[in-house]
Amino acid sequence: MKKLLGLAIVLTGGFGFAQDIHFTQYQSQPMSQNPALVGINYDFSANLNYKDQWRQIGSPYKTFGASVDSKLNKESAQNGYFAAGINFFSDRAGDSKMGTTQGNASLAYHLFVAKHQTLGLGIMAGFAQRSIDYTFLTWGNQYDGTNYNPYLSSGENTGADSFTHADFAAGLVWSYNNKDERIQVTDNHDKKFTLGFSTYHLSRPKYSYLGTNHRLYMKFVLHGSAVISIAESRYAWLPGFMMYYQGKAKEILVGSLFRVKLQQDAKYTGYKQGAAISFGGYFRARDAFSPQILFEMHQFAIGVSYDVNISGLQPATNTRGGLEISLRFTNKNPFMDGDVKAISRFN
Repeated sequence: MKKLLGLAIVLTGGFGFAQDIHFTQYQSQPMSQNPALVGINYDFSANLNYKDQWRQIGSPYKTFGASVDSKLNKESAQNGYFAAGINFFSDRAGDSKMGTTQGNASLAYHLFVAKHQTLGLGIMAGFAQRSIDYTFLTWGNQYDGTNYNPYLSSGENTGADSFTHADFAAGLVWSYNNKDERIQVTDNHDKKFTLGFSTYHLSRPKYSYLGTNHRLYMKFVLHGSAVISIAESRYAWLPGFMMYYQGKAKEILVGSLFRVKLQQDAKYTGYKQGAAISFGGYFRARDAFSPQILFEMHQFAIGVSYDVNISGLQPATNTRGGLEISLRFTNKNPFMDGDVKAISRFN
């Protein structure tokens, strides 16, 4: 039991090297990639994610994330615009409910560097609480030779059941977006690209239930995404990747969705609501393949993905990893041509 507990602690970022949470649909939680992504895609965006994983090998790991971000002064911008956002996540793992609850606030500035192009700098500050419940844990010393006896002392120095720390991050992002009011309603030639780099846990906060000087490793993230529409058609290609390194932990996620626009919003009457469906998948190196589907209708979207486990845990999980669901609301409508307009010296 001690070995199992030790393994669980390392996997969830406890006494061993710590590893942050992750979402398969990482695009739905932009501030978990880079604080500079606030305000990059929509005038206003609100997102919810829920992930349930490893249910087949015990108590499931449950992760919830929520975020809101908005442009601040886009309509009056000359050289660039500010954007801000807040995000929250809660992660609970295993019988001990070991997890993290954290809230963050982000501020970014996006500078117009060329026609349709911006370079953004973002910073983030937050506050986190780590917690664990020792009530349901069992230990080798609590077996009397025949049966398990919960009244026997575990003989373990379990330490505190919670601690708190401040957290900081910063990032850069380059963005290209050709969507403006010169595009006709019936066209479908959007081209959007983002490429960014960010660093989390800049202050390397103390990270131990035992009160030691163990500190959280900084996390380095490189990410990119694109929307490449096939001109005069209903189709678009949405490739993306995300790579992060944190101490000895690393994650590489790469894949693509293929979008079919079902109908375009009526630009003037509003009687016809735009819709699209996207499907595809992402591959997480040495861990999982995740088929995904995303349905968008007017200003709303819902996404569903499932991690098919291909790691060393496959015999125990029978390839079953985790279900994830995302919800999104945007304003202005992402299906309205000309929804992104900035008054810059390049227009």
